[in-house]
Amino acid sequence: MKKLLLTAILASIVALLAACGGSDEAEEGLLEDGKLKVGVTAGPHEEILEKVSELAEEEGLEIEIVSFSDYVMPNVSLSEGELDLNSFQTEPFFDHMNEERDLGLIKVADTVTFPMGIYSEKITDLSELEDGAQIALPGDPTNSGRALLLFEQAGLIKLEEGLGVNATVNDIVENPNNYEFIELDSAQIPRQLGEVDIAAINSNFAMDSGLSPKDDSIFIEQDSTFVNLIAVREENKDDEALKQFIEIYQSDEVKTFVEESFSGSVVPGW
Repeated sequence: MKKLLLTAILASIVALLAACGGSDEAEEGLLEDGKLKVGVTAGPHEEILEKVSELAEEEGLEIEIVSFSDYVMPNVSLSEGELDLNSFQTEPFFDHMNEERDLGLIKVADTVTFPMGIYSEKITDLSELEDGAQIALPGDPTNSGRALLLFEQAGLIKLEEGLGVNATVNDIVENPNNYEFIELDSAQIPRQLGEVDIAAINSNFAMDSGLSPKDDSIFIEQDSTFVNLIAVREENKDDEALKQFIEIYQSDEVKTFVEESFSGSVVPGW
């Protein structure tokens, strides 16, 4: 009987110690290595995060910025634990990739909006487009659909109704001027702008290549609902460091920085 009682007491002590250890680990959370590792795409997202990092440092929060040149790896890296969070994408793109790849990520906050624009090195007005003109657009699913909605908004085509960002070039129901649509990697489109007649370019890549969405686009998205977001792994959604990061990002200081730095080409979306 004494032996059984002693065994039970020892088991209780082990369980208590394990629980205490687990609590310490949970408290460390995303700051287990002392800093937040945040993924962004190069350009405005990175510039904004540099401002956030500067403000965070004043509050004792260290941020390591990891910059990417594409839209796929920031989510893959986050899902695999190489990042603590990321800030670079619109919700339709996030939803599509998260579901398609079963990444286990969730949205936790809104950030900024980048209106998509139409650019050209050959014409200054869409009325100058000739029959059969070549039109470049992003090749990834949601940005492709977004670009097609932009072309429809500009009066170039008509799409099958009700598809929204899920539209593809196969869903064009009216193309009276026989435009040729060429899907390219989003980041490469600015470099290939001279090889087509017009192109839809995401503002972060446009600005990264020296183009101003406000001044250089010949048509720009109207009343965009494509707000960018902050994403994390689901298990970290209540992390205290994450809450601190969001509070800093959505502060008046960052809002002023965005408005003064990008002159309407990037708009606070929170």
